[in-house]
Amino acid sequence: MAHPSPEHRPGRSPFDTSLLTGVPSLVTGWLTRRRRPATARSVLAGEAAAEAARKSSQEAEAQAAAEAAAAAADREAEDAEPDFPVVGDDKAAAFFDLDNTVMQGAAIYHFGRGLYKRHFFHKRDLARFVWQQAYFRLAGSENPEHMEDVRNSALSIVQGHRVSELMTIGEEIYDEYMAERVWPGTRALAQAHLDAGQKVWLVTAAPVETATIIARRLGLTGALGTVAESVGGVYTGKLVGEPLHGPAKAEAVRALAMAEGLDLSRCAAYSDSANDIPMLSLVGHPYAINPDSRLRKHAREHGWRLRDYRTGRKAAKIGIPAAAGVGAVAGGAAAAVALQRRRR
Repeated sequence: MAHPSPEHRPGRSPFDTSLLTGVPSLVTGWLTRRRRPATARSVLAGEAAAEAARKSSQEAEAQAAAEAAAAAADREAEDAEPDFPVVGDDKAAAFFDLDNTVMQGAAIYHFGRGLYKRHFFHKRDLARFVWQQAYFRLAGSENPEHMEDVRNSALSIVQGHRVSELMTIGEEIYDEYMAERVWPGTRALAQAHLDAGQKVWLVTAAPVETATIIARRLGLTGALGTVAESVGGVYTGKLVGEPLHGPAKAEAVRALAMAEGLDLSRCAAYSDSANDIPMLSLVGHPYAINPDSRLRKHAREHGWRLRDYRTGRKAAKIGIPAAAGVGAVAGGAAAAVALQRRRR
């Protein structure tokens, strides 16, 4: 004859502790509901927690409303723009920054990863490249001292190697690490200029060899980049001049425009960084692409066009913490499941 389960026996509670005879008191204490009077300090703690929760919720709502308003303003500005680029305007061209404008992250970092895979340097050098990329992603902009550190790292690695060797390897590295990081939205903007019959140039602090490879693979006209000195086809570990960064980019665009017979007032330039304001200010059609906070502010103040191809306004800036957060959530869920199984 079947016996009713304990939880269905008359007069028994699902948590009747008489069923736990012989079970350690620590466990029974955990399962039974303990009551204690609220003290003045516990009341204060509860009220403070509730007030903090309300405040954070209100701040989050205000932030969401502000971002929605900014996004609506950006869309309205886009809708009001005249048709551009102008088809058949041979006095116009487009100049695109590379890092975080055309491609997510820093090209030199991805190039370094490829060289490490090919045993060009040691783990401590890779750790330095990882830190440099992390800083670049978190800061969302280019710090001159940080960029100089990146430059010195790259120069020390390629010193003594042949230019032709690095060009061949660069083609492979593009396929391995860079191709999938090109922003489709920015790529479409570049293609629109090409379809209009205009030339499109990359302008970057990355080595000109790397920039040239990327430009060629994207079907662009060419690239302006940092020139590393070579003698007899071998890198010396020195630069010709300085990195193509900040004002140097503007000078490169100005010189190329003069050589090509371009009218800069009819040209366009695209960048994510406030460091490129000198280049953007040269042309008649400046665009802020995935902009850092300084460039976004400057662009709005001067009526420049904005485009943001990130999944969220701060996606590129917080990419590493976001990924870490996903990992933490996944780890926490796994730990919870494991703990539940252990208790069962």
